[in-house]
Amino acid sequence: MKTLTVSQLLEKDSPLSDISAQGWIKTRRDLKNQSFAELNDGSCRKNLQLVIDNTNPQFSALLPRLVNGAAVKVSGDMVASPAAGQKYELIVKSLEIYGDCPQEAYPIQKKKTSDEFLRTVAHLRPRTNKYAAMLRVRSELSYAIHKYFKDNGFFYVHTPIITASDCEGAGQMFNVTTFDTAKPLSFPVDKDGNTDFSKDLFGKKTFLTVSGQLEGETMALALGKIYTFGPTFRAENSNTYRHAAEFWMIEPEMAFYDLYDDMDLAEDFVKKITLHVMKNCADDIELFAKFLDKDLPSTLANITENSYERLAYTDAVSILEKENSKFENKVSWGVDLGSEHERFLTETYFKKPVIMYNKPKNSAAFYMKLNDDGKTVRGMDLLVPRIGELIGGSERENRLDVLEKKMEDFKMNKDAYWWYLDLRRFGSVPHAGFGLGFERMMMLVTGISNIRDVCCYPRVPGYAEF
Repeated sequence: MKTLTVSQLLEKDSPLSDISAQGWIKTRRDLKNQSFAELNDGSCRKNLQLVIDNTNPQFSALLPRLVNGAAVKVSGDMVASPAAGQKYELIVKSLEIYGDCPQEAYPIQKKKTSDEFLRTVAHLRPRTNKYAAMLRVRSELSYAIHKYFKDNGFFYVHTPIITASDCEGAGQMFNVTTFDTAKPLSFPVDKDGNTDFSKDLFGKKTFLTVSGQLEGETMALALGKIYTFGPTFRAENSNTYRHAAEFWMIEPEMAFYDLYDDMDLAEDFVKKITLHVMKNCADDIELFAKFLDKDLPSTLANITENSYERLAYTDAVSILEKENSKFENKVSWGVDLGSEHERFLTETYFKKPVIMYNKPKNSAAFYMKLNDDGKTVRGMDLLVPRIGELIGGSERENRLDVLEKKMEDFKMNKDAYWWYLDLRRFGSVPHAGFGLGFERMMMLVTGISNIRDVCCYPRVPGYAEF
């Protein structure tokens, strides 16, 4: 007897005899001679209806255990269902209960439950419709990303999780050490009284990566086009709906690309992976649109059907200064724009995604290429409705003398980046890249409003449960 997933069964073109299915009971209702239960195994949003003869002594004895969350295996014949809204139902011939689920203790009840509560039972929340759908979309979005880059001639590379380099220069990094942190007084010290990390495992101070970009550049300047897709970490005490201490980043790097190539790639990339999810996760997107965000279909249409506005930072400031009375944080040239400004541009002014470019050099990372005006760099941010910044990228500074001067201005230790400077010494070429926060992309395509709810186990300030 063949065991199939619920998804496989519901996709069949004709009924089947003598098949088995496994999963968890969602609901059960009893009539005089029959009971009806809904079975879901996570393979799709839909449930398989089970029809059970409750006059059968074997089944009637098991019925009280057939409750929400119970794990079962059923066998029987799949037939066309007379009920509206479902293609098939399974006439149960045999029933086995793998695991009981005591209702008085089970926290995942059929009633609506708050996201805040479900975060406290994150090990069980994938059994809810919302989080099961989120995880299916997360899987499909991951596949879409890899497929996009594969189809466009990129090589997938792996950059280190443990690094000695601060890519962003902000210092918000998690330290990595083998020293016994329970005994800080036992740390070795140097002649100046500072912790002597030369005696640590790696022989220097090391961190969890905030970005794979710098190492990614080394591979792009050999292979042409590469991308990374992995976890990154920020030790930033930021409690907002769109920040987390651990998240995943997609970072392509392209040799021989300039800023305009970079912007074109970012737009095409976001459109294509969004379309892929809309096509392959239609049922789950429908659930999010029905219960979370009724505007989700129009948001996704906006993302995929419109050309993205190209907007110089200086022009963005001119627009925003006229609206300063609406903002909590006022805008002037040189200010790093916040979420309220980004959302105004995308949701109110242009009503579509915006790619803002040529950012002020004083609020940009050291590696961004300096423009001839000496005031701005060839950086860009892709801004989308509801989220704000989705992508940050730039053309990289490929001139050795200019890069060294910028590192001095940032008070960076050039000797620690000797290998990065070597890229400008030996066969330097124009190149560019960007970073996309995977969880923010998940928020965009699902309509889920908090980053804590688009990952399995959120890591945010004050919370590292599970």
